[in-house]
Amino acid sequence: MATKQPAMSPSEMPVSEVLDRAPGARRAEAEELLSLYQEITAESPIIWAGKIIGFGEYEYFHANGRTGRAPLMAFAPGSAKHTLYLQSGFSEKWPELLAALGPHRASKACLYLGKLSKIDLVVLRELLEASYELARTEAEQGSSSSD
Repeated sequence: MATKQPAMSPSEMPVSEVLDRAPGARRAEAEELLSLYQEITAESPIIWAGKIIGFGEYEYFHANGRTGRAPLMAFAPGSAKHTLYLQSGFSEKWPELLAALGPHRASKACLYLGKLSKIDLVVLRELLEASYELARTEAEQGSSSSD
């Protein structure tokens, strides 16, 4: 019996196809994010799940036995907002950075940004660097979503 490919899988899709989904000024912002992520990670971008631009990769293990692969750092450009995927609980880990960031929304592992022109890009870089370093450390130690 063939196993189904997980939704969160890397693909050969060109990055430009995902960038092209962000219209007008959003496209330029997506390219700015792409450059920033490449500078921080020194990794080549890979498209995950057909819409997420990911950098690096790790394998995760859930307490229930489920495993999978995911990018160490990623974002998804959008027409209304950009979704940045960070370390789970990032808003509790780095509240001072979020307070200085500018207008945003946050969930457990996602940061939603409207216009990058309203964001402090130095603070965003610090937040991304902190999240990436934590992701790398956890990946090297063997990732687990719950103990």
